[in-house]
Amino acid sequence: MPLIRRETSGVSAQSIDTSKLAAALRDGTDDERWAAARSAGDVPEGLSILKDALSRETNPRVREAIFTGLARIRTPESAAAVLAHLGSDDASLRAGALDALRAMPVATAPHIAGLLKNADPDVRLLACELVRGQPSGDASRLLGDLLATEAKANVCASAVEVLAEIGGPESLPLLVECAARFPDDPFLVFAIQVAIERIGSPRGG
Repeated sequence: MPLIRRETSGVSAQSIDTSKLAAALRDGTDDERWAAARSAGDVPEGLSILKDALSRETNPRVREAIFTGLARIRTPESAAAVLAHLGSDDASLRAGALDALRAMPVATAPHIAGLLKNADPDVRLLACELVRGQPSGDASRLLGDLLATEAKANVCASAVEVLAEIGGPESLPLLVECAARFPDDPFLVFAIQVAIERIGSPRGG
C-alpha cells in the first residue's frame, strides 16, 4: 500500500509523553500500538522509538504505521532504520520497507550506492527500483556502475528496465557490454535492445 503523509495533528509534540509512546508500542493492543506509531513521528525521540518497534512488530497495520512514521521523519538515519529490512525473508516486510524508502528519496539517496553493492542480489534488485526516484543523471551513473560489474542477469534486467525510462546516451556502451556478457539470456538481451532503442529515439516529440 502506498505511504501517504498524514496531516499534522493539533497535538503539540512537546505535550506527547514519549515514554508512554514507547510503552504502548512495546506492550499495547494492536490499536494502541497503531496510534502510538502514528504519533511517534512527531516527537524528537520518534526515530529510536519507531526503529525499536519495527524490529519486533508483526501486525501489518501497525507495521505500516511505523514505516509511515519513519518516512515522515525522512532523514538518512530514518532511511537506514528502514533499509535494514529490505533483505527480509518476510515479503510484506520487504515491500513495506521498499515503499517507505520510495517515499523519502532524498533521505534514501546516500544509501543507494551501498545497496547496489549489497551481497544479497535481491537487495540489489530492489535498490534498482529506488534509483528510479533519483535525479536522472545520478540514476544513470548508479545503474551504469552496477551494470559494469553485476553478475546476476535478473539484477541487470531490473537496472535495464529503469535505464530504459531514464537513461541517456552515456548508458548505451554499458548496455551493449552487458548484452555481450549474457549472450545466452534471451530475455535480458531483448530488454537491452528495447532500452537501447528507447534511449536512442528522440523524446518528447
